[in-house]
Amino acid sequence: MSIFNQIHEIVFHGGGGYDWDTIYNMPIWLRKWTFYRLKEYLNPNPNQNDSSWTEGAVKEEASKNKKIRVPTYVTKASKK
Repeated sequence: MSIFNQIHEIVFHGGGGYDWDTIYNMPIWLRKWTFYRLKEYLNPNPNQNDSSWTEGAVKEEASKNKKIRVPTYVTKASKK
C-alpha cells in the first residue's frame, strides 16, 4: 500500500510534472528520493506530524492562489 501512497503523493503534489505511469516505472531509489525531496519542500518544519505533511503547506499555497492555472498542453476539442 505504501508504494501507491508514494505514487499518489508525488503525482498529486508534483505540480503537474509527473504522471502515474512515469512514477510507477521509476527506479525505487529515485522514487523514494523524489518523494522525500517533495516532502521536505512541502513541509520544512521537522516538528510537524508526518501524517499531515500535505495539509499545512499545500493549504497555505492554495489559499494564496485563487486563480486556477490550466496547463499549456490542454487544448479544446473542435466542435464538428
